[in-house]
Amino acid sequence: MDDDGFEGSLDSEQGQPKSLLARRFRGFLPVVVDVETGGFNAATDALLEVAAISITMDEDGFVRQDQEFQAAVQPFTGANIEQSALEFTGIDPFDSERNARPEEDALREMFQMVRRALRAHGCSRAILVAHNAHFDQGFLNAATERCSIKRNPFHPFSCFDTATLSGLALGQTVLAKACRASDIEFNNADAHSALYDTQKTAELFCLIVNRWKELGGWFDD
Repeated sequence: MDDDGFEGSLDSEQGQPKSLLARRFRGFLPVVVDVETGGFNAATDALLEVAAISITMDEDGFVRQDQEFQAAVQPFTGANIEQSALEFTGIDPFDSERNARPEEDALREMFQMVRRALRAHGCSRAILVAHNAHFDQGFLNAATERCSIKRNPFHPFSCFDTATLSGLALGQTVLAKACRASDIEFNNADAHSALYDTQKTAELFCLIVNRWKELGGWFDD
């Protein structure tokens, strides 16, 4: 068992030299995730959208966005959906034009993308990056358990929270305000789409990590 309290790793590349990205995050691959939901309770409320973007690194040690995934998700049988949540997100869960997919199909495809990125970078496990990350992590873990998916590539409880990072680096904790404080364009009309919020969160995460490197806060030894 390692010092994170998690025993073993998934798709370990023990015989492969670690990439610069793997060395930067102690073998973890950052993957930015956002979910849109039918409420705040991960155990009872519907998962309606999920998006993910893997992070890669150039030869100079600067991170950027890489592979991208998005899916509209069908509410699971018996899911609770709060009207206030739908008014907030603007999602109609039963609109046929959403081309929504069952939870299990969406999650399995997303996990396949993450595993490809893990192999490409020689990382042992993905670490979820999100704004107020425990919310997204809770819904992702609940849906994974509900679908009886045994091989979840994400660490079960560790995460990188861009709300915390933004509070430290920018003095802002709201995603839109943090983006504007760092000169990242943010359109409120597009917010609360899982893909848009994931793109903006990924852009913010990369900016903070790269700025820290520029300031001399990390170098590869």
